Amino acid sequence: MQTIQEVMTIDVRSISPEESVRRAAQLMDELNVGALPVCDGPKLVGMITDRDITVRSTAAGQAPESTRVGDVMSTDVRTCYSTQAVDEVLGQMGDVQIRRVPVVDQASHTLVGIVSLGDFATRHAGPTDEALEEISLPSEADRSRAH
Repeated sequence: MQTIQEVMTIDVRSISPEESVRRAAQLMDELNVGALPVCDGPKLVGMITDRDITVRSTAAGQAPESTRVGDVMSTDVRTCYSTQAVDEVLGQMGDVQIRRVPVVDQASHTLVGIVSLGDFATRHAGPTDEALEEISLPSEADRSRAH
């Protein structure tokens, strides 16, 4: 059984919920990523995506310099543990249609890595077709934050 530890990315940059949305966008650009874990110290408290910035901030007319990451980030974040089986996490990603999952320490909830579909595609010994198909199905619009 292959575990998340064997496929996850461990060199993960995060951002503070107190940083500006502009800084989050700049960091995403620098790292060429579409999502950043949000950490208060070492503890994961959310995720911010390029879509969060576009839909929850820009579309609402918020100023990127004065809007905080914590104001637009997703707080209901699915996580996994490094000891979990790859197939189990892939199944969960397909069930909720997400492309990346932060990996946290089971006891402290501190961020230890992230695992994405790209990681599975390049490092996983088994098939990822079913999960990719489920994740890629059209979904409902995200209306979890008031605009």
